[in-house]
Amino acid sequence: MKIMVAVKRVVDYAVKIRIKPDKSGVETQNVNMSMNPFCEIALEEALKIKESGLAKEVVAVTMGPSNCVDTLRTGLAMGADRGIHVEAARDLVPLSVAKVLKKLVEVENPGLLILGKQAIDDDCNQTGQMIAALLGWPQGTFASKVVLDKEKQVATVDREVDGGLETLCLDLPAVITTDLRLNQPRYATLPNIMKAKSKPIKRYTPEELNVEIKSGLEVVQVTEPPKRKAGVILSSVDELIDKLKNEAHVI
Repeated sequence: MKIMVAVKRVVDYAVKIRIKPDKSGVETQNVNMSMNPFCEIALEEALKIKESGLAKEVVAVTMGPSNCVDTLRTGLAMGADRGIHVEAARDLVPLSVAKVLKKLVEVENPGLLILGKQAIDDDCNQTGQMIAALLGWPQGTFASKVVLDKEKQVATVDREVDGGLETLCLDLPAVITTDLRLNQPRYATLPNIMKAKSKPIKRYTPEELNVEIKSGLEVVQVTEPPKRKAGVILSSVDELIDKLKNEAHVI
């Protein structure tokens, strides 16, 4: 079985986000970029499945400008066998990503497609559900545990819901999106980083895949959240109740 994993290049989670002066978006120039943390978890899970003997190949896929190849090389250094880069001049909205992934699935014919549940830059949490709908595949979102049965060709997925844990049984091929508790991604070792430089990366354009890249969304303005007001220390419960009632108006 072949597993395809989508990975995204985002501003590193440890970087303090700055808004552009014109409020058109987030500043990315001269900012440390890295693989989306949820994508790292998705790739780690694919590698664990391969190491258990249930898959023969892991293919990492990314989309965006040429510098996205750095993120792809990180995935190859973690252990992916090869990469696919779909070159796009700008960031793609979730529906465009889902359409590109659908075409790549038709080319690669994987038995399992794994994605992070969301990217930390836009927090859309839409791509996995959209690609499952486009392919007509079963989906297991927010996976905290994944167990494959190669003989029965099914995947059992535990996912966290408001009421606790929900267990799904998915016929393969399927789409799975990963949550934080699924695993702990590995670090790329120096030997694997060196090996990643020679691993193949196939390049496509959206036009070659016959996908029209467009967006029905327009970013009007990006602003920072309002600064939190300083707290106050109250001397009694009566004073607390008075402020909740007359100032906060919550009771």
